[in-house]
Amino acid sequence: MTKERKKSFQTHSKIGIKGVYTENELRSFKPNQDLGLPGEYPFVRGVYPTMYRSKFWTMRQYAGFGTAEDSNQRFRFLLSQGQTGLSVAFDLPTQLGFDSDHPQALGEVGKVGVAIDTLEDMETLFADIPLERVSVSMTINATAAILLAMYLVTADKRGVPWEKLSGTIQNDLLKEYIARGTYIFPLQPSMKVTMDILAFCQDKVPQWNTMSISGYHIREAGATAVQELAFTLADAITYVEEAIESGLDVDTFAPRLSFFLAAHNNVFEEIAKFRAARRLWARIMKEKFKAKNPQSWKFRFHTQTSGVTLAAQEPENNVVRVTLQALSAVLGGTQSLHTNSRDEALALPSQESAQLALRTQQIIAHESGATDTVDPLGGSYFVESLTGALENKVWEYLKKIEDLGGMLKAIETGYIQKEVQDSAYSYQKLIEDKEQIIVGLNAFSSEQKEVQFNLYYPPEELQKNQITRLQALRRERDGGMVERALRNLKDCAELEKNVMPALLDAVKAMATLGEITSVLKDVYGTHTENVNF
Repeated sequence: MTKERKKSFQTHSKIGIKGVYTENELRSFKPNQDLGLPGEYPFVRGVYPTMYRSKFWTMRQYAGFGTAEDSNQRFRFLLSQGQTGLSVAFDLPTQLGFDSDHPQALGEVGKVGVAIDTLEDMETLFADIPLERVSVSMTINATAAILLAMYLVTADKRGVPWEKLSGTIQNDLLKEYIARGTYIFPLQPSMKVTMDILAFCQDKVPQWNTMSISGYHIREAGATAVQELAFTLADAITYVEEAIESGLDVDTFAPRLSFFLAAHNNVFEEIAKFRAARRLWARIMKEKFKAKNPQSWKFRFHTQTSGVTLAAQEPENNVVRVTLQALSAVLGGTQSLHTNSRDEALALPSQESAQLALRTQQIIAHESGATDTVDPLGGSYFVESLTGALENKVWEYLKKIEDLGGMLKAIETGYIQKEVQDSAYSYQKLIEDKEQIIVGLNAFSSEQKEVQFNLYYPPEELQKNQITRLQALRRERDGGMVERALRNLKDCAELEKNVMPALLDAVKAMATLGEITSVLKDVYGTHTENVNF
């Protein structure tokens, strides 16, 4: 027998891969029960009957940098090139509730996203963009309620009814405590504000996805595909339980929940992950939460190709990586997709690189043939076997988390964080030992040292100009109106009322993001991480 090149083959999640798969792998597989048809429970083959034969996924390139004017120009360029939805990246001060002139914002204004301090910034960000026709996603969490309030007031001032607004606000605080760290308030107050958004939008902004429960950042922190999905679903279960406990009916809010997953390099594991996610969520919602509305059973998700897999060495190779990752998302049935740019390991994406990333999606959509039939890999011995194996491992994690007392307890004790840290270490060791080959990094590297395309660098005067505008607004606004609005917000928070109406009033009064956050900090306090190594 011919010697194989490795002693054993397995996915990143340590699921063993056989040399060949046959019908014997699926002896217990029940197609009608476990697979079904597209658009039907348990939705393994897709959440819609015709999928991309009717409409392509939303091509939603993530963008945001510098000032609101800078990002607005990039948005309008991408829309002119065929992008079908917007996805906003905010800078770190905005994510953490600091105004651009706060000492802790020094050096970070506009660097990894757009700086939004005031309603004026939000209006500038979306100038000349038809809000009633363009779906907008905002990757924001700790300050999600404030940014949503700014967006809603912007629509009001433009005469756009909230009923016509479509899009998503990430609003997923639990993964911040697991993986990203851009939290502000302790767990319980954060959950309360999250529920306020769900309840408010359910009545006032009916087409808005009130939460994008994110496994992407957990995966980027080092989790495996199994952990990404398990921890994302555990977060989702916690949100659903909290919403029901707060008095919301599951079938009124669950249809507006959405998810956000990563697409990594192991093509078939990623496809299996996306397919397993739909079956898992359908069964959780139908069997655990007794949801009656089929829309509550659907796992609708956005995908982003993996930033952590991109290499600064030979960055042109990143185009190939992103293409394979994007194809796995399409074959896995994503509802929207962001493709990373080739230069993201080096700098913010240049306009040329962002255009190439968008073209990658368009070529897959229009030239590859991958979109001509629904779930083209459905029934594959290998894919169905891998989907089942991945699903079983996710159930094991969900049971473990339940035994620990639920996701909040698992986060508070550091269990989830340690699982991710251990996986990140294991994978990095594989790379360093060259058991995992990264082309151009630890094997097949060339002598090329210089990047052969332009990189984007934010201008040095960016922060100064943003601060100048912010301070001018503070001088010109009605200080008494701001003070009254912030006092009302504090009263609402202390009385545990829904804070969204008070936030809208504060935004209209021209209170800044930092001032609003400070009021909420006074009431809720701030979170201190429980470090567990």
